[in-house]
Amino acid sequence: MPGRDPLGTLRGALSRPGGETSDHDLNPDFIMPEGRVLRPAAVLVPILSGPAGLRVILTKRSSRLAHHPGQIAFPGGKLDACDDGPIAAALRESHEEIGLPPDLVEVLGTLPPHETVTGFTVTPVLGHVRDCFDPRPEAGEVDEVFNAPFAQVMDPARFVIQSRFWHGQRRYYYTVPYGPYYIWGATARILRALADRVAR
Repeated sequence: MPGRDPLGTLRGALSRPGGETSDHDLNPDFIMPEGRVLRPAAVLVPILSGPAGLRVILTKRSSRLAHHPGQIAFPGGKLDACDDGPIAAALRESHEEIGLPPDLVEVLGTLPPHETVTGFTVTPVLGHVRDCFDPRPEAGEVDEVFNAPFAQVMDPARFVIQSRFWHGQRRYYYTVPYGPYYIWGATARILRALADRVAR
């Protein structure tokens, strides 16, 4: 990421105007179900800093889950009644899923909500992890915790549009490859939205 203050660059990117995103962005002909009710959720985009630059923490969901098994995702989930908004939910879920203590996270800001094809409106929360911690994947929820070079997933040129059939329709989506990890769907779309802001 260009500049001597990459975290400052991120804060600046988050302050720029921009609209909400959706799993449907690349599928303009998709007909939204009438009367759909979106459930609020939040994810944490945890950023590590080090001598080699920024890195982003990601998870590989458990292969035993009923929904999105084995997919690459940010730690996060739906808002519970005990949560005081999306930031609190993102921090709570990250503590539960990967053992990240909330007091180690400096919240940099949020992106506009992202609507998923599964009926959630997800608020991405960017947070700088201020110190080292030992990830503890939540049994039954997370198979692996890893990190990727932030510069790589912030390069719009690395994103590829692919497609597959879903419920009888061909759907298009972003992917951003990193080693053996297939980052796609909502996770890739959120990264692409942030990459577009950083590139302005």
